[in-house]
Amino acid sequence: MLMRFRKTVRSLLPAVALLALAPAAFANTLNQNVSWTIDRAGTTTKYRVVAYGDSIYAGYNGSTLNAAKYSAPTVEAEYLSAAWGADIESVRRAKSGAVASDVYNNKIVAERSYMQATSTRVVTFEMCGNDGLQARSSFKGQTGTCNYNVLATAEANCKANVAKAMDYINANAYAGTKLKVIANLYYPGYNADNVSSSCNDPTTGAKVNMRDKFLPSIARMNYWMCEYARQKGFKCVDNFAEYMGADYDSNGDGVVDSQALRYVAGESEASYVTRITSTLRATLRDANTHFVSSSSSYDYIQSDDVHPTYQGSTVSAGLFGGTTGSGAPRYTSFTGGKSPIWNAYGHERMGWGLSVFGPPSPF
Repeated sequence: MLMRFRKTVRSLLPAVALLALAPAAFANTLNQNVSWTIDRAGTTTKYRVVAYGDSIYAGYNGSTLNAAKYSAPTVEAEYLSAAWGADIESVRRAKSGAVASDVYNNKIVAERSYMQATSTRVVTFEMCGNDGLQARSSFKGQTGTCNYNVLATAEANCKANVAKAMDYINANAYAGTKLKVIANLYYPGYNADNVSSSCNDPTTGAKVNMRDKFLPSIARMNYWMCEYARQKGFKCVDNFAEYMGADYDSNGDGVVDSQALRYVAGESEASYVTRITSTLRATLRDANTHFVSSSSSYDYIQSDDVHPTYQGSTVSAGLFGGTTGSGAPRYTSFTGGKSPIWNAYGHERMGWGLSVFGPPSPF
C-alpha cells in the first residue's frame, strides 16, 4: 500500500467547535480533502471520481485530523473498479461545516480543476445539510413568537445553490464525464426533534412540534435536488428514502418502505411533500435504527446523531492536510451489484446508492 501525506499547516480551529453538524450549528469549517485510489490487480488504467461536499462526503468522524477512508464516494469507486476492471481514484474535495454557498463557491467553482482532468468519469456533490442544521439550531433557540423565516431562507439558499452547482458542473466538467449525480439529505436527529418548541406559533399562540416543522422543510429541499437533477441531466441518490425507510413493507401497502419513499420523476413538489409528511409518515424511522428486515436493524448514524457510520479505518484529513494514497479493493466483485455490507453502514448504503447509476463502461 502506497501512502503519501500532503501536510499543509492551517490556522488551528478549536476542536470543540468542529463537532460537525452536531446539535449546535457549525460556526467553523474545516477542509477535509482525500484522494484514495482503488488499486485493482492486473491493470494500470485509472479513472477518476470527483466528489464535492461538506462533512458527509468528507467522512467526518469527530476528528479534526482524520476521516473515514471509505466514505460514500470511495465506496462507489470500489464498485466502479469491479465493473470497469480498472483503478479508480476517488477525489474528495470536502469542507466540513460548509453551507451550500460555501460548497458551491469554494469547492465546486474554486476547485473545478479536479473535475476537468481527462480521467474524470463521475462527478458527484452533496450540500445543504448545514443550511438546514443551522436553521434548526436557530429555530430551537427562539422564544416568544416563532419566526419561520429561518427555515424558508435555508430552503431558498439550498435550492439556488443546487441549481447553480449543476449548471456549473455541466459547463465545466471534463467532456468525457459519464455520470453526474447529487445525493440528497436524510434527516439527522429525527427522534430527537420530536419535542415542542420554546416559541409560540404566531397564529395559534401554541407551541409547535419541531419535527413537524423541520420535516416539510427537508422534504422540499430534497424534492428540488432530485427535480433539478431530472431537469439538468443529473441522477439523484435518494438518501432520505434509503436511510429513513425500512427495507421491508412495514405498512402492508405492497411496497418496500425505502422504495415507496423515493422521489418519483415528474411528480409535483406538493405531491412529494404530502407523501413524505403525511401519506407515508408512519413508515419513517430514525436512521439510528435502520431496519433491513422486520427483526434486524443497523445504526446508520454515528453517536453525534448526525454523520453516517462507516466501515474500516481512517485516513489523514483536516488540520494538517489530506491523504493521497492507494490500496487494494476490499471486494473485487459484487453479487447482485451489492457488497456483503451494502446496508450495514451509513456510508456503505450511500455509496451503493451512488453505484446504482454507475455507467457500464468508462468509454
